[in-house]
Amino acid sequence: MEKRNLRVVLETDRHRIVGELTLPAEGYRSRLSDYLNQGELDFVALTNATVIEQLESGATDATEHEFVAVGSRHVILAYPDA
Repeated sequence: MEKRNLRVVLETDRHRIVGELTLPAEGYRSRLSDYLNQGELDFVALTNATVIEQLESGATDATEHEFVAVGSRHVILAYPDA
C-alpha cells in the first residue's frame, strides 16, 4: 500500500503541534477526517514535529522533535497545514 505524508496542525488546550502524518495515498482512511474518526485511535503519531506551548504569560515556547505521539482525546482542532 502506498503512503503519503500530510503536514497537519493539531491543537490541544495548551499546545499547537505541527508535523507530518502518514496516511494511505488513496482510499480507506486517506483523508485526515477519516483517520481521526477511527474508533480505535488512541494516539496520533507525527514525525518532524514542532510543539508550540502556550505559556500562561501569553508567550510561546517551541521545540522540535523527530517524533511525537499526541493523545487523540486531547485534540481539539486538526487541519492540514497550508
